[in-house]
Amino acid sequence: MKTYTLPHTGRTVSSVVLGLMRISKMSNAEIATLVGTARDAGINVFDHADIYGGERHLCEKRFGEAVTLTPAQRDQVVIQSKVGIRKGYFDFSREHILATVDGSLAALKTDYLDLLLLHRPDTLVEPEEVAEAFEQLVAAGKVRHFGVSNHTPGQIELLKSAVKQPLVANQVQLSITHAPLFAQGVAANMAGLDQSISRDNGLLDYSRLNNMMLQAWSPFQKGFFDGVFLGDKDYPELNADIDALAAKYGVTPTGIAVAWIVRHPAKIQVVLGTTNPGRVKDSAAGSDVQLTREEWYRLFRAAGHILP
Repeated sequence: MKTYTLPHTGRTVSSVVLGLMRISKMSNAEIATLVGTARDAGINVFDHADIYGGERHLCEKRFGEAVTLTPAQRDQVVIQSKVGIRKGYFDFSREHILATVDGSLAALKTDYLDLLLLHRPDTLVEPEEVAEAFEQLVAAGKVRHFGVSNHTPGQIELLKSAVKQPLVANQVQLSITHAPLFAQGVAANMAGLDQSISRDNGLLDYSRLNNMMLQAWSPFQKGFFDGVFLGDKDYPELNADIDALAAKYGVTPTGIAVAWIVRHPAKIQVVLGTTNPGRVKDSAAGSDVQLTREEWYRLFRAAGHILP
C-alpha cells in the first residue's frame, strides 16, 4: 500500500481510504469484515459524515457498534468525519459544528476525530464562528486536525482568514472520466473548448502550493452519480486500455482506476465507497501500480479529455 504523510500532522496515511457511507443496512459481522479487510490491505483511514445513512449519524453508529478498537488500534487508524450539510441547507455555525462533532463521537464510540472536514461550502459562512468552533474542539481534545470538502481556493482562503489551525485536506470528486481538476489546466486558454473552463479556480495547483492533501471521492463514477465507467459500453476505448493495463500489471480494472489517481504527484488519496471486501483488496493492490506517463495520458485521452 502506497502511503503519504498527511500535511502538517506527521501522520502516515494510506493512499486508499475506506468510505463508510453505504454500511447502514449491513450486519455487524459484515461491517467488521469490510473494515478488517481494509486494515489487512494497509488502509488506515476511514471516512464518515454525519449525514451518511439517511438518518443523522446512522452510518457512524453502525461503525461504532460493529468495530471495536483497542487503544493501541485506535492510535493506528485515522477516523475522519464531515459536518455542515443539513436538510435543505448548509450550516457552518459554531453551534452546529460543535453539536455535530459530539454526535459523531458518541456514534463512533471514540473520544476524538483525527480529522474533521467541512462538507460543502456554506455561502453564509462566518469564518470567525468556524474558528471559534475549531478552537473549542481542539481545547477539548475532540478533534486533532481540520480540513474541507468540495471547496475552492477562495473559499479556503476565506476560512483561513480566521481559522488558526492548518486546513490539511480537501475532498473533491475525481475519476478518470470526471477529471476537470486535471483537464482544465491541460487545455487552459483554449477558446471555445469546454474543457478549458475553470470549474474550481485552480484547485490542483493551489493544493500543491499550499500543501493540502486532496481526497478523491467517487473514483469510479462516470460523472455526478451517473454510474461507473468500468465495463460501461459508452467507454469502449477506455475500458479496452484499462483491461490491457490490468493484464500488464497483474491487477483488476478497479486497481488501474485507482492507480491512475495515485500516479499523480499531488499525492491524492482515493476514497472508496464500496461495501465489497474483494473490491477493497483490488483497490489496495492498484495503489502500488506506477503507471508510466504515456499510460496515464493514454487513459486520460481514452476518457475523452483533449490534449491540444
